Amino acid sequence: MLGSTHGTFTTGLRARVDACGESPRATVHGHAAAPGDRDVSGRELYAAVPDLDRFFRPRSVAVVGASDTEGRPRTGITRQLLAWAERVGAELVPVHPTRAAVFGIDCVRSVKELAEPVDLAVLLVADPLPVVEELGEAGVRFAVAFASGFAETGASGAAAQQRLAEAVRRTGIRLLGPNTNLNAFERFRDDLDGPAVALVTQSGHQGRPLFALQELGVRLSHWAPTGNEADLETADFISYFASLPEVGAIAAYVEGLKDGRSFLLAADRAAREGVPVVAVKVGRTETGARTAASHTGKLTGADRVVDAAMRQFGVIRVDGLDQLQDTATLLARARAPLAEGVVVHSISGGTGAHFADLATAAGLTLPTLDAAKQDELHQWIPAYLDVSNPVDNGGHPVGDERGRKIIDAILADPSVGVLICPITGPFPPMSDRLAQDLVAAAEATDKLVCVVWGSPVGTEDAYRTTLLGSSRVATFRTFGNCVGAVKAYLDHHRFTAGYRSPFDEAPRTPSPSFRKARALMRPGQRLSEHAAKQLLRAYGVRVPREQLVTSAAAAVRAAGLVGYPVVMKASGARLAHKTELGLVKVGLTSASQVRDAYRDLTDIARYEGIDLDGVLVCQMVGRGVEMVVGVTRDDLFGPTVTVGLGGVLVEVMDDTAVRVPPFGEREARSMLDELRGRALLDGVRGAPPADVDALVEVVLRVQRMALELDGDLSELDINPLMVLPRGQGAVALDALAVCR
Repeated sequence: MLGSTHGTFTTGLRARVDACGESPRATVHGHAAAPGDRDVSGRELYAAVPDLDRFFRPRSVAVVGASDTEGRPRTGITRQLLAWAERVGAELVPVHPTRAAVFGIDCVRSVKELAEPVDLAVLLVADPLPVVEELGEAGVRFAVAFASGFAETGASGAAAQQRLAEAVRRTGIRLLGPNTNLNAFERFRDDLDGPAVALVTQSGHQGRPLFALQELGVRLSHWAPTGNEADLETADFISYFASLPEVGAIAAYVEGLKDGRSFLLAADRAAREGVPVVAVKVGRTETGARTAASHTGKLTGADRVVDAAMRQFGVIRVDGLDQLQDTATLLARARAPLAEGVVVHSISGGTGAHFADLATAAGLTLPTLDAAKQDELHQWIPAYLDVSNPVDNGGHPVGDERGRKIIDAILADPSVGVLICPITGPFPPMSDRLAQDLVAAAEATDKLVCVVWGSPVGTEDAYRTTLLGSSRVATFRTFGNCVGAVKAYLDHHRFTAGYRSPFDEAPRTPSPSFRKARALMRPGQRLSEHAAKQLLRAYGVRVPREQLVTSAAAAVRAAGLVGYPVVMKASGARLAHKTELGLVKVGLTSASQVRDAYRDLTDIARYEGIDLDGVLVCQMVGRGVEMVVGVTRDDLFGPTVTVGLGGVLVEVMDDTAVRVPPFGEREARSMLDELRGRALLDGVRGAPPADVDALVEVVLRVQRMALELDGDLSELDINPLMVLPRGQGAVALDALAVCR
């Protein structure tokens, strides 16, 4: 576990990162999103920051249903709220219809009798709906509802939660819950300094391990247990926490998202501020998704889309609570890296080799130290030991300053940004002296020093006092968590250094293409291939020369105009997989072949009972790399754009990357880099490199289409998109479109 008492890895709370520009294209607007801006579909482009100061630091608190009867659950809650109100300097007002006083404090009988509006009302009642109506009339700003039995229980509970949400909207109150708990009112240690970690958890129990980080010296500032999110949601708290100067990182446990768009706006807000968001998002499996939905009544979303959307907006997704703790803590407290090189330093060659394998496999850069640096290290390390990286010291010196000199020499190398020292177990006095030297060296450098204390005991003085007592050393308990956290740390700073908000790329007004395309849409219907290609042509996506014909004679004339050889395909709204039915003829080179093909295609369609709008006579396009580009709708995030290997490979390899519009050229290129078959675009086995620029342009035009036709287009599938050799473009050979 990474931890430290009193102190910080950073000299400042955090750097505000300026967005860096990107080459403009037809689909990139370069207009920085601001409050109130909306895209072409009317959706907001900038996250508003809710004013939650009076929620976390109220001047007055009303406890509705307060009790002091021993043995009652409400009594324990009231007692905790009394202590919390005293700590934050708030006046507590008990509300109870029959009691004169609670814990010696005079009660009011109902919310209506409050002498003046209060900032926060805590509802200890089974049905909060009637009370919410009264709170709105009384001018209360915030409320917390602990009651369960809402969306997490099924349809009837979801209906009750909807009524509660509607009441909240009518009254203007901001509500936390229902189905939440007391975590927001915990006692936070005030003797810790440095940038803090703020918590957002839908499950209070899952936040407990993170709250315990304080025992390792990690400062926590806030805890938002969002529960069912009838009103206030995870996104609200991420936006708010990202605006606070004391928050160095946000750690989130997410079971489901209320609204995907709001979550991405909040993540964008955090990225603009340079505040890392680290999240466990459950629901990777069907069982996990089902369990999460039953707990909080939230949509979990298609996990592939969730994963891609989080990466797109810089959210660091981890799987375990231990990873969440370690990664969030490191990101909150470490200085920005001066270099990306990682050096592994150990007292065992085996340990160093093991760690180096894990680090390299994770994508960390382990630079080979140059000859001069190795010669310098061999002043203190025997010549037979390898010091190229990993650095094997053969046993840390305990009787002189050689050990410290080794560490300082490594950190002085300009290619080194991170020093990691795995200590697999206590071996006094060597491990004690090594820990002391690492701490001393860390105090004298701006570079990150990490230690993995591998002892399963964790009671050793070198760990509990020396390492955890350091304000500068990042201490972990496992190799995997250290590697993952360091990778996230380097990735985050690389991401924010070049961050430009995807929402800055969003079109604000419809393009001329939109008006042409809109006229082609047929609500609730699937378009024929011919109509789908007209849709693509409206947005500037290149399609083959082709004509739609309804007779053999017309097919021959069309072939002459298109130019031999030609491809002939049946065209109809109900046709999705033409090849399997024999409804595609390729490589036709004469009029007689065209006439025969026309008769074959129409005969097959008649036999299969398929209505055609005609037969397409198409230009036969040269060979290239077959790709697929498409649009689908996700329950959480709306339209998404997919690119991958096309043709038959789309089903065999399932090699695709997905993004949530809007995005720019850099993101489109990163989609290609994610593909396992990326090398095909670069040219393999003598094939020429493909026109990647043209492919990127198609992806950008399709995402513009997805944004502008969001209310009209349910699905789009371009497969195959033939990407021709460099400089020759890309051609959509087939297309399917389904209207909403």
